[in-house]
Amino acid sequence: MSSASRVANITFRSFVASLSRLIRLCLWVALATSAIVLGSQPGAGQSPDDVVRIDTSQVQLNIGVADKQGKPITDLQRNNFTVFEDGVRQNVMSFESSTTPFSLALLLDTSGSTLSFRQNLQLAAFRFIDALAPEDRVAVIGFNERAELLTKFTADRKQIAWAIDRAEGRGGTELYAALDYALKQLAGEGKRRKAIIVLTDGLDTSMRNLDRAASAKASTDEEAVAAIKPEANRSFSAVLDAADRQGVTIYPLALPSGDLKRLPIVSPQITAIYTAARARLDALARRTGGQVSDIRQLQDLAKTYAAVAADLRTLYTVSYQSSGARERDGRWRAIRIE
Repeated sequence: MSSASRVANITFRSFVASLSRLIRLCLWVALATSAIVLGSQPGAGQSPDDVVRIDTSQVQLNIGVADKQGKPITDLQRNNFTVFEDGVRQNVMSFESSTTPFSLALLLDTSGSTLSFRQNLQLAAFRFIDALAPEDRVAVIGFNERAELLTKFTADRKQIAWAIDRAEGRGGTELYAALDYALKQLAGEGKRRKAIIVLTDGLDTSMRNLDRAASAKASTDEEAVAAIKPEANRSFSAVLDAADRQGVTIYPLALPSGDLKRLPIVSPQITAIYTAARARLDALARRTGGQVSDIRQLQDLAKTYAAVAADLRTLYTVSYQSSGARERDGRWRAIRIE
């Protein structure tokens, strides 16, 4: 593999996939083990809540590679990857192929908003587990106003199916508390590759109330949207930080009920609340290396779950220890992978 043919430039806040003459390297980057920012002091333009304070500079990347037709390339080896941080070549500490098993937390929204299609949700989740590899371990977590572990991590498909079948409930949606709970469960899975698949419209009940208060005085959509800083919420930041430390990739499956365009009547506050909810889902995926999958119609649920299972099977995991004498000044680092 030539370095000219498989190059992508990424930053910790965003990624840009670049097309080469031969193949396209699509990077879904999970920046893990507390290595998002090197240092303990905020850089210019950053608030204290944006900074991850660390004792190590190990970075874990989940990387997908595709050819120019978009077909995944799954037979690469450790010596096919070279990592640069701020232009300095790094020593790859560990490498896991795309066939290495995952530990997956499957989060099922059991709040009142999913009652009308609960059966569709469960059938789609069954299809998801059918698409996984035999050694993948799955924990099923139902969540509404609280999170409930329906089954611990297991490769037993019958036990997983039983847990999905018993997912029920109603009430509010504490999405980020459920994500925090899932990350705590994943912490017990050691060094395995990890991911969270969560079906949600993104409208966390607690954050929705805070967003409504923040935008209450706005009289226009623009003012209301500007009044909310989606990523400044402490609960949200805590989820991102925990996912970073473990190298957990998060795949939000976005329900149509979170689409502002589907609402018959909107106010500036509603516009701001829905815009912030979507921004948080996008940030979850971007920061952890996952993707937001929009579910346009409920009959697409099964297809979307199957697509996520296929994506998981195309990811390589590469870890490196940040080297060099650069000062730990709290600034973001640029990564290039060849």
